[in-house]
Amino acid sequence: MKARIKWAGEASFIGESESGHAVMMDGPPDMGGKNAGPRPMEMLLLGTGGCTSFDVVHILKKSRQQVTDCTAEIDAERATTDPKIFTRIHIHFVITGKDLKPEQVERAVKLSAEKYCSASIMLGKSATITHDFEIVDQS
Repeated sequence: MKARIKWAGEASFIGESESGHAVMMDGPPDMGGKNAGPRPMEMLLLGTGGCTSFDVVHILKKSRQQVTDCTAEIDAERATTDPKIFTRIHIHFVITGKDLKPEQVERAVKLSAEKYCSASIMLGKSATITHDFEIVDQS
């Protein structure tokens, strides 16, 4: 996997993925940024949320669960001194669907956290990561 990051002036950078997508990242105004995009550490959280959400939905679909929506709400804390790594991350899943079985949702979240989500497993080397979920029934 390859990526390219190009400085776009001030505190802005354009990240380009190997798959041909681009995203603007920017620093906060007090660091010379214009607030024109997410901060790089926010991108790390967004990527982690996307990775684990993909897993959870995929696992639920393979388990023949009628999932219609998945939202991952992430709350994280960072160290107060440099390097300001993530020290705590909590991921709360809101899974919507018809007749979803709680044990299947729990299994999907656990499999993502412990086996499939490379991003959260990697971040788990330095941060305490917890998960929970709620089910919204559309029956």
